[in-house]
Amino acid sequence: MMKNMKWRPALVGLAASLIALSAHAAETKKVDVLLVGGGIMSSTLGIWLHELEPNWSMMMIERLDGVAKESSNGWNNAGTGHSALAELNYTPEKKDGTIDISKAIEINEAFQISRQFWAHQVTRGVLKNPRSFINSTPHMSFVWGDENVTYLKKRYEALQASPLFRGMQYSEDREQIKQWVPLMMEGRDPSQKLAATWSPLGTDVNFGELTRQYVAYLQSQSQFDLKLSSEVDGIKRNADGSWRVSYSPTQGGGSAQNVDAKFVFIGAGGSALHLLQESGIPEAKDYGAFPVGGSFLVTENPEIASRHLAKAYGKASVGSPPMSVPHLDTRVLDGKQVILFGPFATFSTKFLKQGSYFDLLASTNTHNVWPMVRVGLDEFSLVQYLIGQVLLSDDDRYAALKEYFPNAKKEDWRLWQAGQRVQIIKRDEAKGGTLKLGTEIVSSQDGSIAGLLGASPGASTAPPIMIGLMEKVFKDKVATPEWQAKLRQIVPSYGTHLNDDASKTYQEWTRTADILQLTPPPKIDLTPGPAPSTKAAPRQGKAANDMAL
Repeated sequence: MMKNMKWRPALVGLAASLIALSAHAAETKKVDVLLVGGGIMSSTLGIWLHELEPNWSMMMIERLDGVAKESSNGWNNAGTGHSALAELNYTPEKKDGTIDISKAIEINEAFQISRQFWAHQVTRGVLKNPRSFINSTPHMSFVWGDENVTYLKKRYEALQASPLFRGMQYSEDREQIKQWVPLMMEGRDPSQKLAATWSPLGTDVNFGELTRQYVAYLQSQSQFDLKLSSEVDGIKRNADGSWRVSYSPTQGGGSAQNVDAKFVFIGAGGSALHLLQESGIPEAKDYGAFPVGGSFLVTENPEIASRHLAKAYGKASVGSPPMSVPHLDTRVLDGKQVILFGPFATFSTKFLKQGSYFDLLASTNTHNVWPMVRVGLDEFSLVQYLIGQVLLSDDDRYAALKEYFPNAKKEDWRLWQAGQRVQIIKRDEAKGGTLKLGTEIVSSQDGSIAGLLGASPGASTAPPIMIGLMEKVFKDKVATPEWQAKLRQIVPSYGTHLNDDASKTYQEWTRTADILQLTPPPKIDLTPGPAPSTKAAPRQGKAANDMAL
């Protein structure tokens, strides 16, 4: 009897352990889709997948106490609806003096998909009040000096071959330019040679508001679960090919929880690389990253803001990288019109604005350290530019502003630190490493986990970026008649190039402008014309992306 008594505590302990393990197992939620990060990319994918597969269960994990509080926040980016109407870095000059517009066509085509996607979401009630997230804002290129004026005229003429850029106007007439942007002309040297292009089809987009409305809709669906103030701290592959993701509360204590997901999307901005590395997929080993921040001069003075209605892009100074292109932007934030000027590059080892100073170190390993060193050596002009930007004084930034707004007064402006962007560094067998400007989808071979790295053009092309992701990781689903029909219902131009059809371009401009309450498109020449193919020959000039700020 005493022998049995000796074993009783052990048996009780074992039983308790088994009960605890059973309870823990029961707590592990299972979902079809896990979205890591509560920004524009994750929420866009969530909307796509919910419409394509409404019965799929979904969870979103965000480490902050609300969605859209990092790079997607309206104050942390320039809000440009990137469509290459004004951004000169998308149209490099080739060695023979002609302008390569193939990248500009690619960017504009992508933005047309975004317009169609947003218009569709308005019609089905996912998005409310288009003016809350998108507003017509003319896009301009503004240059001075003989060489830059010659370049801009050639650019304008080259773009007229594409229906995507028709309706754009070019002028060297100071009075005409003054009508477009009076603040940029008042007080300017009358002998300065100027040129500008102006397009009424430009937009200012509040990606934070888009994200909040997307997530609000998803939260109204029973299959969706949102976990705020929760940080992912572990990703492991299960025996059945799914992923076990552990996450812990960032506020108020509490224990870690697990979720098992058939598919994981890491749309966590600057944290995406680290989490992809944490997953252990070999595809992530090819990547390193370098953080670049941005700041803007901001004025909220209504007397100034009411007199500038444009996003006016300049040209990078000689010797500066294309990402240094400054712009004077009309923004609609918090329900009021403001003006931002910049960006000015900043440096921090953080990968997120609310990240850790150890982010850069934590992402560096034996696989990517050499590519990072090689890029530092090969892109020395970029390193010099960043050093110069970090050393700028308030007077330096004010002097840069006065090149665009000659009568600007220092007391009307304040400096605002915007978001962090993580530039991709990819291992290259020949060079060791290359700087990849743009966005890149990194996924496992079986497509069960994927992440988005990079920045420009970023948020404004989130819908087509997510189409690309779905075509990669849900290839079989995308090929089905059901998905094909739905994709074309959401994006009528899906699978085609608007660049090849002026009538279709005008039709989609008109339809989406009506739904999104944008300025109606100008009447354009609908004859086919010699529109260049989107499958252009290899470039001699090098198109480059900016900081997507």
